[in-house]
Amino acid sequence: MPDGFPCKKDGSFTRSSDNRRIQRFLCKHCGRSFSTQTFSITYWLKKPTLPIEAFTKFTGAMSNRQLATDLGLHPNTIDNLQARIARHCFLFHAREMAKTDPPAAVVVDGFASFELSQYYPFQHHIAVEKDTDFFCYFTDSETRRCGKMTDRQKKRRQQLEARNGRPDPQAVRKDMTELLQVTLSGRKSATVYSDAHKAYPKAIRAVDCDVTHLVTPGKEHRDRNNNLWEVNLTDLQIRHYGSNHKRETIAWSKRRQGSAERMGIFLVFKNYVKPRRVKQPRGPTPAMERGMLDRSLAVDEIFQGRIFRDHVDLPPRWAEYYDRLVETRALDRNRRHELRYAR
Repeated sequence: MPDGFPCKKDGSFTRSSDNRRIQRFLCKHCGRSFSTQTFSITYWLKKPTLPIEAFTKFTGAMSNRQLATDLGLHPNTIDNLQARIARHCFLFHAREMAKTDPPAAVVVDGFASFELSQYYPFQHHIAVEKDTDFFCYFTDSETRRCGKMTDRQKKRRQQLEARNGRPDPQAVRKDMTELLQVTLSGRKSATVYSDAHKAYPKAIRAVDCDVTHLVTPGKEHRDRNNNLWEVNLTDLQIRHYGSNHKRETIAWSKRRQGSAERMGIFLVFKNYVKPRRVKQPRGPTPAMERGMLDRSLAVDEIFQGRIFRDHVDLPPRWAEYYDRLVETRALDRNRRHELRYAR
């Protein structure tokens, strides 16, 4: 609880999960009561250990239903837990980025996936700092199903687009612009590495920064000598650590919102917990490489205290992820995060 907060003690209660005594308080300003749990990531949770137990499982290639079976919980509980952990991760990373300088050189790319079915593809646009592997930011864009299709598939796509509408054809350019605008915010000049996607030059020209754009053809061999190595490696890690993006998986994301939440959890795991190199288990994390931390963080340190929404400035797209405003157009019901005292 912050020092100097105008409150007084107002009794206590015993938490049934671990018989721990929880102190309650009364706010002298608004008259509402609260407890020490208000300032914990485990507020309102019947099982306070869940966030720590589930964090590495979300980044351990387990699907939500596998995770529910492993922890003996209902799948809906895991879905809600994923959203809670992701909201904390968005705020945690945004808070840490506000303390440091933006990267001078980034590698960007579009990570292709789909939601609900292959008729609803989308891309996660990701930005990774050159030479440190630090995962800076991501956005997403709906895209239209393309590639080789049978006549039946083309007809089905036409029916679905007539019913649900077509994605914005300029979505990739707009969302790549936001990705770069947020990642490079505060820099006068920077270097951006990318492939030869036609939308990227237009996005770069819209950024308030003097950008040197270096293009690497996608057909070049993707090894450490490739200029896109950092983002290519991150693409591989996203598929490796996330069950929803593996090839030929049955655990694909049913909603784009859920995919963004998983991506936010992976971002914090990659930057602050996981060593940069798997063969160096005690090696530096990407956050250590760029001087943000002097050691890797344990999972319980990530969840050491609750971060309140109005204490951190979230980028526009991440604010949408936080409030669960990203909708899957084929579904009539898209739940939002509107709990007043859970922000």
